[in-house]
Amino acid sequence: MQLTVLPGNYHIHRLAKDSDISLFLQHKGAQHFLSITQTDDEISIVCRDDFPIESQKNEKDWNIIKVAGPLDFSLTGILAKLSAIIAKIDVSVFVISTFDTDYILVKKENIDKVVTELERHDYFF
Repeated sequence: MQLTVLPGNYHIHRLAKDSDISLFLQHKGAQHFLSITQTDDEISIVCRDDFPIESQKNEKDWNIIKVAGPLDFSLTGILAKLSAIIAKIDVSVFVISTFDTDYILVKKENIDKVVTELERHDYFF
């Protein structure tokens, strides 16, 4: 399976559930990964670290591994296998799935270790 490390560093932000996200929705032409998730409790935004945003809480210095897609919905266990390999080297993940594929976020300090381990298990970058 083909994996890609997306360029750049990313932040994960938590905003209040009633925050105005119109600025992000206007940013359609972005040439990088941007994820906005709204629930009854919060709004989470994953964006490049150079995107100006003020948030209640944030986690910085994440890298993103993209699973080559599009992936058919009938496929099972892809994230489970990748997560299990990464968990065995004591690295936590933050995962985002889209209609076409999956994205695995790992802290920047662990990206080389994660890539090496996934390559050892025959995943290709």
